[in-house]
Amino acid sequence: MPEHQNIEYKQGWRDEYLQWICGFANAQGGTLFIGKNDSGNVVGISDYKKLMEDIPNKVRDVLGILIDVNLHEETNSYFIEIIVESYPYPVNYKGQYHYRSGSTKQELKGKALDKFLLQKKGKRWDGVPVPKVSANDLKQETFDFFRKRALKSQRIEEDALTDSNELLLENLQLKENGYLKRAAILLFHPNPENFVTGAYIKIGYFETDDILKFQDEIHGNLFSQIEKTMDLLFTKYIKAEISYEDISRVEKYEYPKDAVREALLNAIAHKDYSGSTPIQISVYADKIIFWNEGQLPENWTIKNLLEKHASRPYNPDIANALFRSGYIESWGRGTIKIIRECKLAGIPVPIFRYDSSDISIEFRKHIYNEEYLQAFKLNNRQIKAILFTQKKGAITNKEYQLLNEVSDRTALRDIEELIEKTVLIKEGNKKGSIYKLYFGG
Repeated sequence: MPEHQNIEYKQGWRDEYLQWICGFANAQGGTLFIGKNDSGNVVGISDYKKLMEDIPNKVRDVLGILIDVNLHEETNSYFIEIIVESYPYPVNYKGQYHYRSGSTKQELKGKALDKFLLQKKGKRWDGVPVPKVSANDLKQETFDFFRKRALKSQRIEEDALTDSNELLLENLQLKENGYLKRAAILLFHPNPENFVTGAYIKIGYFETDDILKFQDEIHGNLFSQIEKTMDLLFTKYIKAEISYEDISRVEKYEYPKDAVREALLNAIAHKDYSGSTPIQISVYADKIIFWNEGQLPENWTIKNLLEKHASRPYNPDIANALFRSGYIESWGRGTIKIIRECKLAGIPVPIFRYDSSDISIEFRKHIYNEEYLQAFKLNNRQIKAILFTQKKGAITNKEYQLLNEVSDRTALRDIEELIEKTVLIKEGNKKGSIYKLYFGG
């Protein structure tokens, strides 16, 4: 029986295991078995009577908490079960704060410890008060901008919008005990980087992962960053296909604007601003990646993002202001909206990635367009056949010959090259073979 997040097996007792009990108490609670091996099999302990008295006393004296200690017998062997509850306040072992994460125990230090202590107090990083900053230090133009958007969204009482900036900040719960919160600085200050390192956005256009062609940095408060970033993306980085309906000019972008905006807002609302790394947007010929430092709610995986889920923003005070101003929804539908918009636009569903402290969303163009295929170093016959396959769903050797007016030998050579370059895949036997586009996997 392998260990999992809430269970730990030890063959005998050592006082250092008080650290594991501390880790359980600071996380979701758990059970420590003394007298079992790593597989969960009973190996027995001989000094169980003494341990039944010593362990509760040591836990009380060193950690300051109470635990349940139970003695069990199995096939004439004794083992001890120590049940640890999750505690609402931080528990320390001789000044050290341990935490059970996954199947391992870690000692919390630095930024991780700050975050843990705040959460145990029911606070988030963006809700911490900042001394020596007042509403007069914030940007009036941003307050005016917020009021216009909030009035249009109708998510805040009109009376509150006519109040002073000071009262508006209180109404948005961006003040505590007379101090502005960190969220207020990020949202309304003309230069939040004076207080928060890395609170900006970088955009880069990459030819390959290691060849950066050009880049931009977007500074200022979060409202300013949203507007400037969207403007830059859709004037400099993301191309539009121009067409006309009657006399009206129509622009269709490579990526749906609503989905891109939602990805940007997600990055801003869920970024871990206690880190010093800016939000990064990497644009390539065939994809665009939004990356931010941050964490999913505890016990969540990417699967939670791909289905209807509760709204649990990493920065609730920032998210509330973005909601009141009409930028975001409050019901955890952002990722669902991104997926829906991409499907409607006829491009692949985005790839969501999460790795302990990194969150990213990757949009991919529909790569089977003429411009991309030419960059793939394909001949005109092959490009023509691929566009045909995209429209029809599949192509045969005979159809390839008729489409390009070539011999069976030339068609076969072209098709084999497309298979080698993983553009086409073959289905069926030799005589009945058909060829379909390869979408990866």
